[in-house]
Amino acid sequence: MATFNLADLFELVVDTVPDDREALVCGDSRRTFKELDQRANQLAHYLLSCGVGPGDHVGLYMYNCNEYLEAMWACFKARAVPVNVNYRYVNDELLYLFDNADLVALVHGREFVPAIESVRHSAPKLQHLVSVEDGSGEDLGRTGSVDFEQALASQSPERGFAARFEDDLFILYTGGTTGMPKGVMWPHKALFYAAMNGGGHFHADGPCKQPEDIVERAKDNFFMKSMALAPLMHGACWWSACISNLAGHTLVLNPDRSLNAEQVWDIIEREQVNSVSFVGDAMGVPLMDALQANPGRWKLDSVFNVGSGGAVFSTSLQDKYREVFPNVMITNSFGSSESGQMGADGGGGSDGLGKVQMNDFMNVVVEATDDTPAHLAEPGGGEMGIFARSGHIPKGYYGDPEKTAKTFVEIDGQRWLLTGDEAKIDAEGGITIYGRGSNCINTGGEKVFPEEVEQAIKSHPAVFDTLVVATPDERFTNKVTAVVQLREGQTLNLEALQSHCRQHISGYKVPRELHVTPEIGRAPSGKPDYKWARGVALEKTYLTE
Repeated sequence: MATFNLADLFELVVDTVPDDREALVCGDSRRTFKELDQRANQLAHYLLSCGVGPGDHVGLYMYNCNEYLEAMWACFKARAVPVNVNYRYVNDELLYLFDNADLVALVHGREFVPAIESVRHSAPKLQHLVSVEDGSGEDLGRTGSVDFEQALASQSPERGFAARFEDDLFILYTGGTTGMPKGVMWPHKALFYAAMNGGGHFHADGPCKQPEDIVERAKDNFFMKSMALAPLMHGACWWSACISNLAGHTLVLNPDRSLNAEQVWDIIEREQVNSVSFVGDAMGVPLMDALQANPGRWKLDSVFNVGSGGAVFSTSLQDKYREVFPNVMITNSFGSSESGQMGADGGGGSDGLGKVQMNDFMNVVVEATDDTPAHLAEPGGGEMGIFARSGHIPKGYYGDPEKTAKTFVEIDGQRWLLTGDEAKIDAEGGITIYGRGSNCINTGGEKVFPEEVEQAIKSHPAVFDTLVVATPDERFTNKVTAVVQLREGQTLNLEALQSHCRQHISGYKVPRELHVTPEIGRAPSGKPDYKWARGVALEKTYLTE
């Protein structure tokens, strides 16, 4: 009997779509749904034969490739727990993750053999390694890794697995900008509804009410190709991948290890992609620059959706996409590793980063003070609180009850996840999101959210990218400081930037200091590195008058 376990749902879809329907495309590598299922079966059987079973944690340490998703589905089939590993980590970070996540097995790119060898002695639980060929030529004997294809060849492509459960786990490690990452524990059913809309993205009947409903959605004549541009190690891309696979659609991955905008548009044209998703302006800007620099180069009439999630998609950039794609839906989704997708804002009509509608499971939590206990904000009351989600939410952070208690709170018998984004509710129940409270700048008693200032700065034609941070100020304690990367051949001084920003934001939010750097520090997913930006500002190497 099928459950809301992701592997159960995937197998229902595989058994419904045509055998030749493509599930995955990554460069020259292609997989049909049948091939993806069979290869995942083989790897799952191999893991089980090694003693890796229900509840065991398996690291996925690869760049984008079809084997990444084959390994993910294999883990789900075997009731093991896949764990994303950031391929940019150096020794100390890798050791922390291997140990903190209690990894017992690892599926990895062959090129990472030296990095694995250097830390494996301090991760005694890690016993089983499977290597995906990448042409690097690294010696697998150094780690005792088994070649991925050899592991598959030794096993049956048929299923034959034990019963699974909808509260089996997936652990997503956040790529936090401060401190070490945290492992978010998602039960399958909660993740299916919170991050994947319960299979209801492409169907008039909305989310599934029972597991078998996924079959009717897969039978639907509507079929599309989606391209997710973030690395699969990032939650936004991983969720996009699952949404496509569980809808019976084709997922197109970026085969490059960086964002080559012209190559991306080449792929979109060649594969006739219908929906393109990226992570904020860090990806959206170079893609738009390529379009503007090459008018008419690509035939892109297959595209009917361009969307962003996981980082700020500035309104000025959204407007540019509307100009280039006047008949295409432009979406800006809100969410995080802990919350899944919490809605989408079409741009405009909000004095913050965007607005979504409150409901029984989406609200604003006003945190406790000495005088007032934690409570839900009243619509129109003007209270500033934390954007919060209830219902389908994670169990907490793996091995960290202290952080779990701070992030997951109970109010009037209902458990709420605090996203960290400050927000308030208007009289009509609209939740306006202002930005991450931990990055909020207190300058002279006024609260300034960096993301709002960044949107204003990004609308300047000379600016390619920016991050805004707090730096010390004798008069106001902190001042708003902009770290900016300019477009090639452009110049900008503080006075000109201030004059431009005053057209978009209040005077107290305008940057008081400007640092023009060769590039902006971001994760491969596009997420901002505010710690890096503040370090640059404090060093004053790039201070611009």
